[in-house]
Amino acid sequence: MKAKHQRLVLVVLALAALIGAALLASYALRNQASYFYLPEQMEADPPEVGQAVRLGGMVAPNSLQTLTDGITVTFTVTGRENSAIPVRYAGILPDLFVEGSGVVAEGRLAADGTFVADNLLAKHDENYVPRELEGMSEHQAAEMAEDTTVGLE
Repeated sequence: MKAKHQRLVLVVLALAALIGAALLASYALRNQASYFYLPEQMEADPPEVGQAVRLGGMVAPNSLQTLTDGITVTFTVTGRENSAIPVRYAGILPDLFVEGSGVVAEGRLAADGTFVADNLLAKHDENYVPRELEGMSEHQAAEMAEDTTVGLE
């Protein structure tokens, strides 16, 4: 076989291997993609029951309840248009998770319309202050930061 034909066969085989790898990767990742829904979107066009999605919004005030098992919590995620989706989560809550804060819940919609979360991601606003610095003035916080870095030099 001539060198020209060998190169052509190698190029065709490499192209076939590349297409095969892309198809295999897309097949493997087809269930890993999770769509993001706002409460308004989930009410208007809910995902299929059991499909992995993300729900983002604000935790409604006075909606957070801990069930009798001590681990499972229920709360309501609201959007801008007075829409509300009930959420159930069993696990340890993130430190920043409080009523009135932003949350992204990863999970699935149950048949009864409740969103069953597997993971919660709490969001903080741009005015976030660590617990250690709450109640301090800007000057006091700067002094505390200075005191903690003096011994590192």
